[in-house]
Amino acid sequence: MGVIHLRVASPPEQTDQVLALLAGDGGVVDVVVHRGALHPAGDAIECDVLAGAANDVLARLRELRVHQHGSLMVDPVELTMSDRVDAAAVGLRGPLARAPVWAEVEARIVGDATATPSFYLYLVIAGVIGAVGLLTNSEILIVAAMILGPEYGPITGVALGIDRRSWLPIRQGLAALAVGFSLAVLAAYAFTMLVRALGLVPTAFTLGVRPVSHLIDTPNFYSVVVAVLAGIAGVVALTHTRTSTLLGVFVSVTTIPAAADIGVALAASSPAQARGSLWQLLLNITLLIVVGFATLRAQRALWGRISRRVLTRRSAHG
Repeated sequence: MGVIHLRVASPPEQTDQVLALLAGDGGVVDVVVHRGALHPAGDAIECDVLAGAANDVLARLRELRVHQHGSLMVDPVELTMSDRVDAAAVGLRGPLARAPVWAEVEARIVGDATATPSFYLYLVIAGVIGAVGLLTNSEILIVAAMILGPEYGPITGVALGIDRRSWLPIRQGLAALAVGFSLAVLAAYAFTMLVRALGLVPTAFTLGVRPVSHLIDTPNFYSVVVAVLAGIAGVVALTHTRTSTLLGVFVSVTTIPAAADIGVALAASSPAQARGSLWQLLLNITLLIVVGFATLRAQRALWGRISRRVLTRRSAHG
């Protein structure tokens, strides 16, 4: 059974309401209150909340607007040894025992979607590694570039923005993707031009033997299937913090390799190849965003239904 530790900074006039809410929920244990402990005037309340009840508790606290006049802070609990927790967990076992805490999921997505200078640096490096892989027909280097690419953060950030109907994260995410991939294309182009100037272009590439490039610059039915499935798996993995699954998503969708191929193809005077890779890049980003949004919405609905059913049955039994 998952547990979170909840810390509430409550205005004094709302403390009794908050305590009544927490005390009245069977999924809340070990409530501690420190009156007058905060500056400026405020009370500190701490408690442990079962993951299966956390979404409902946080939603009701937000309805009280505690977060507008105080704050809500959530910490995951790695290990719990308590008979009280075990007793409270009766009726919340099954699927709800591992229900995602949506406020935590959203905070993680927003954090990953923030485009820092390192985000653009990783894309530039990934673009150059992808260019080397394309010039040498090395699938291993293409996979390395895919793993290094950080683009999935802004992609899921855009999906969350659509789900929230909030334009700011959508604009920020799309801008980060546009700038980041443009830099990756330019880096791949500049590297390929340097290789050409030094006379180091591999003979096979010069003769048109480019099996890796042809896989990337030819979007087809299989590209769509992989992008759709990866979009579903990626959001589910983010929801349940399964990093190993996310790694599989990174190496299954052609985004960074497509950007690198645009730069390499332009430097090699192959406009048709560049157009194909551009379509591949746009197709995959669009599918990941749309499928990510749909998966987020579907998961919210599914877990909401499970939660309502379980909590209603739990209330009926006392």
